[in-house]
Amino acid sequence: MTIKFSDQETQDEAVGFLASHFSGRLLRSGEVIVPEEALAALAAENYSFTVLGKATSDQEMALKRELSH
Repeated sequence: MTIKFSDQETQDEAVGFLASHFSGRLLRSGEVIVPEEALAALAAENYSFTVLGKATSDQEMALKRELSH
C-alpha cells in the first residue's frame, strides 16, 4: 500500500516504527510503501496517515528486489 503522513515529524516517527516491524520503502515524494498489514499496526500506534492506494506493480517489484538483496 502507498501511504502519506500528515507531517514530517509524524513521518519520521512512523518510519522508525515501521523499520523495526515491517519492510517498506520511503520515496522521495514523501510517500511510503508498506505491506497492507502495516496499516492496522500504524493505526494502533495512533499515527495519522492517508492511504493513497495500492502500490503500483513497479513499486512492489522494486521493493521485492530491494528486500531480496
